[in-house]
Amino acid sequence: MSTDNASTGNTNADNTNADTSPEAAARAAEHAALIEAGRKLFAGEWNFLTAAPTIETLPAMRGIEIAFAGRSNVGKSSLVNALTGRKALARTSVTPGRTQELIFFGLGPELTLVDMPGYGFAQAPKEKVDAWTATIHAYLRGRANLARVFVLIDSRHGLKPIDLGVLDGLDKAAVSYAIVLTKADQLKKAELAKRIEETQAALTRRPAAFPVVFPTSSREGTGMPELRAAVVTLMRERGFG
Repeated sequence: MSTDNASTGNTNADNTNADTSPEAAARAAEHAALIEAGRKLFAGEWNFLTAAPTIETLPAMRGIEIAFAGRSNVGKSSLVNALTGRKALARTSVTPGRTQELIFFGLGPELTLVDMPGYGFAQAPKEKVDAWTATIHAYLRGRANLARVFVLIDSRHGLKPIDLGVLDGLDKAAVSYAIVLTKADQLKKAELAKRIEETQAALTRRPAAFPVVFPTSSREGTGMPELRAAVVTLMRERGFG
């Protein structure tokens, strides 16, 4: 095989070995339908609902909620904006700890996204950090309509001890979660593939972990269709949509 053929990803072999069975076609059609359903869902009108600094100020439960957790400055607000196709629905900042409340965004009565304060380093007084950390833990333990927590991990750095501690807490509380790798556009293809593999391996024995890892780039829109489709699936499992 020539060097040129090898560098193109062995296209001819890939085409020859492609699964053309009716089952594969059905899976592809189902995936495409989910992607389209996700696009239509998130194209709806999103609105800011409320900001809850304490557990007592949480809004009444309605529909299902999807929460976004992660270290400070990992890109939670940027991901919410990219998912919803809005430039400034969620406030973004380069200052760690800017989000100090649970921020709720609604799409009608059935779906709510929750932008959570970052954990880890934050440019805020320790007592404030302790207070919002307690609120986060109370929310995660007691929110009956919380369908899944997407835990955002910077793909350049992978899972850190502080992230593993959060996953331990979610496992203990039996709260379903999935890993979203952010800033995937800043890694080379081979590096990203290795990071995905490492992350999946770290989840194998975690009881509350969703087995699929989502590589994303809020800047380029990478992975947003798959995340939207995952939310559609969750809604259907809960009897919505």
